[in-house]
Amino acid sequence: MIKVEGLSKTYGGFKAVDNVTFDCRPGAVTGFLGPNGAGKSTTMRIIAGLTPATSGSATVAGVHYHDIPNPGTQVGVLLDASAQHAGRTGREVLTMGAIVMGLPMSRVEEMLALVSLSPAESKRRIRDYSLGMRQRLGIAHALLGDPKILILDEPANGLDPAGIHWMRGLLREYANRGGTVLLSSHLLHEIEVIADELILIGNGRIVASGTKAELLHTAGTFVKASDAGAIAQALTAAGMSSTPSGDGGLRTESTPEEVGRVAAAAGVALIELRPAEGAGLEEMFLELTGDTQREKSTPEGALA
Repeated sequence: MIKVEGLSKTYGGFKAVDNVTFDCRPGAVTGFLGPNGAGKSTTMRIIAGLTPATSGSATVAGVHYHDIPNPGTQVGVLLDASAQHAGRTGREVLTMGAIVMGLPMSRVEEMLALVSLSPAESKRRIRDYSLGMRQRLGIAHALLGDPKILILDEPANGLDPAGIHWMRGLLREYANRGGTVLLSSHLLHEIEVIADELILIGNGRIVASGTKAELLHTAGTFVKASDAGAIAQALTAAGMSSTPSGDGGLRTESTPEEVGRVAAAAGVALIELRPAEGAGLEEMFLELTGDTQREKSTPEGALA
């Protein structure tokens, strides 16, 4: 169990994390999502005992990280796969970790096999590793002590499609065995596939949280037209209220058939028309964090 309560972190006059509260339960993968600079990494660093909080608390298994005896056997952490000694070999990194945690050397071999680093690759210097190999080594180190909790920041970064598929299965099996996983990623599709619960953060504050089914379940119709203003006006004229949704689309409580008839009558060409129920994670993400994005929707004609 990971428990974050009223967590805040201020750097000078900038509040990177603002009164954040959430739980991550055993047996579930919790996806932690937000735009760059939203506060994800800072929150995870506080949980892992690397950054002190300005206020609030973050505990793992009921205690603060720095109070856990032999923490590597309780909590596996991967926050930056490149933050490893470039002059050491992968095998040396895992061997040192095993010595510090008091683990048998057989555990090193088990982890190398688990993450598919060959004997030859394990003897290469980390400076010669690809980013994907460093990610595999980082995951191996996080799992080395057989912890019950995993905290992973962008673990799929640098992995090829086969590697992402492998990691997805690994984390699913880990959670199915009762483990707790807090997973940050910018790969929204991967989060949508693997996560059981979602936490969305923007400008340092939680903007939505809940199970994936709860957050992605919406009613009505999603419509996107070549002329956003024209479809909005047509819906209003027909007595159908609508709200902005996703990247330039609209959501309305009317059925797709009703919306289609209104668009046809108004001569508006539609790009997308579908039931809003089961809307994708990307659409929800953009809708909930739209005012925190660096990249705003480009006005029509701006690139002409």
